[in-house]
Amino acid sequence: MTDFLQTPLFGIVLTIGAFALAQWLYQRTRMVFLNPVLVAIVAVILLLSAADIPYSSYAHGGDIILFLLGPSVVALAVPLYQRRQDIARRKNVILIGIFFGALASIVSACGIGWLLGGSPDVVLALSPKSVTTPIAISIIENLGGVVPLTAATVVLTGCLGGVCGPEFCRLIGVRSPVAVGLAVGTAAHGIGTARMMEIDRLSGAVAGLAIGLNGLFTTFLLPLLMLFFRG
Repeated sequence: MTDFLQTPLFGIVLTIGAFALAQWLYQRTRMVFLNPVLVAIVAVILLLSAADIPYSSYAHGGDIILFLLGPSVVALAVPLYQRRQDIARRKNVILIGIFFGALASIVSACGIGWLLGGSPDVVLALSPKSVTTPIAISIIENLGGVVPLTAATVVLTGCLGGVCGPEFCRLIGVRSPVAVGLAVGTAAHGIGTARMMEIDRLSGAVAGLAIGLNGLFTTFLLPLLMLFFRG
């Protein structure tokens, strides 16, 4: 059993099994707070803690799942291609919205961290919270930030956005599928996009576009803004 825990298969089986059970639970209840990603994360953490299994043992397989996040983001090009004509008609609005969404995300995260007295490393780690995990980790690695904190913040942001984002948009009167998809995709990256795919295909396609463009804008904006915050 100990040998199995040290193999990548353990992390892969645990991750897929937890997500499959969480997806089954969500399909049965349709409760937004039982988001499969959120439930699977909590289940894995509780299991590792209860069984006193070190994270390093899980990470052998978990890192393989993390690597697959990159190709999964590329796969979002399929619904984007299917709705390309609808998106092309709104390209200017979409580009402007994603740019200012990326800017607001960075400024809000850095501003809150700075006002609460966070160190420069903590502020930097919080800054790409709305960028999909592979891009966020790459950005922080190049800027010298705390990668584990960034990964945790990104996942938490995605879960909260996926659970609350569409409902919040409806609460404030936003009904346009493009507007909702744009907001959730920009703020909550892949997890929010997966939620939008369930609600509306056009919203999901726009959210998928927002993931890539938000990552691009953040890559250019973040180094410039960090000069300001560090100054």
